[in-house]
Amino acid sequence: MQKFLLLGALVALLFSCKNAPDTTALPYLTLEGKTMGTYYRITYGDSLNRNFQPDIEQFLQDFNQEVSTYIPTSTISQFNQSESGIDIASKAYFIGNIEKSRIVFEQSGGAFDPTVMPLVNYWGFGYTPKKPVTQVDSAAVDSLRRFVGMHLVTLDGTTLRKALPGVQLDFSAIAKGYAIDEIAEWLEQRGVQHYLIDIGGEARAKGRNARGVTWTIGINLPKEDAATTDLQTAVELPDRSIATSGNYRNFYEVDGVKYGHEINPATGYPKRTRLLSASVFAADCATADAWATAFMIMGLEKSLITAEQLPHIEAYFIYGAPGGDLQTRYTQGLETLFGADKQPADQ
Repeated sequence: MQKFLLLGALVALLFSCKNAPDTTALPYLTLEGKTMGTYYRITYGDSLNRNFQPDIEQFLQDFNQEVSTYIPTSTISQFNQSESGIDIASKAYFIGNIEKSRIVFEQSGGAFDPTVMPLVNYWGFGYTPKKPVTQVDSAAVDSLRRFVGMHLVTLDGTTLRKALPGVQLDFSAIAKGYAIDEIAEWLEQRGVQHYLIDIGGEARAKGRNARGVTWTIGINLPKEDAATTDLQTAVELPDRSIATSGNYRNFYEVDGVKYGHEINPATGYPKRTRLLSASVFAADCATADAWATAFMIMGLEKSLITAEQLPHIEAYFIYGAPGGDLQTRYTQGLETLFGADKQPADQ
């Protein structure tokens, strides 16, 4: 359930309200580095001009040691390799990811499911060696589906148990967002009230940038030949988070058939849909991250209905029209952000 990193953080000038706090005299720092197979970029204003990079680097190392399937000794790898489960008493990040995942799993009717890992590996998008499936074995897919489902993972005291040895977890569709939330809360505890945190395109912002205006984020153009700097649109991010998921870059093609990395837990196969990109806005980035993946599995129409019903999120969708043109739909709560030239969800 890995997601290709679709958003590029774009700090830009937008009109600010008259009573906006003056941050132009506040020292701003930008920290950059690598994590989770991608980049991180954190910009924040701090009156004490403190460099938090060593602390953030240490946090990211500790975080990955619990949730990265690419680290053989990580907590999640130990669970995946176990026969019946492991003790997770002191693994706060792992516990947080599984708890948040279960919430979105239930709310999405199983569209978001971190137990999809065996299928992700089968289709060549997981932690196993990347190898395209040149001949689909439907029997193998059906066999792996018996290991998928959150009902197969239960917490017994401090022990996370699995019903079958083949059950495995994958937090790649929520971990970046969760890490962003942890960093945001850590900064706020130290008095930082103006920041933009971006890990591989998922982002959370608060306050204003060094120019004294609202942070702005770009949403990538969902075309196979588009550069990562090509944007569909840019949007203000006032004290909220955004995450985007899509299939238009992270895929492979065999005999004219494209296989994307978004695996439908219900069928075991990559989801084929006219929905090209789903961007989700929420207060916390973990929620946005998980729902962006869920919506790609659910498809455009069902996602629009679900997003309008959920009180804690808004969503922006880019899809392919019958003639090949790109079209957009979004929830009514985003109408003021995207302007009159876009179509809200009910039009």
